[in-house]
Amino acid sequence: MAKCEMCGKSPQFGHNVSHSNRKTKRQFKPNIQKLTMLEDGKLVSKYLCTRCIRTLSKDDKLES
Repeated sequence: MAKCEMCGKSPQFGHNVSHSNRKTKRQFKPNIQKLTMLEDGKLVSKYLCTRCIRTLSKDDKLES
């Protein structure tokens, strides 16, 4: 299952609603990306959501 290792964001559930108001189950999946970052002087590979990647890049904690 896709899950962000930083914030813990995982798939959420809801309904597709048709024009006739029928409801079928659906899933909202987070945009998870594999990222190599510098942590305690070591390169570490993590799976993060794009929101966390964006926040880290604003703090200049990413090694690109």
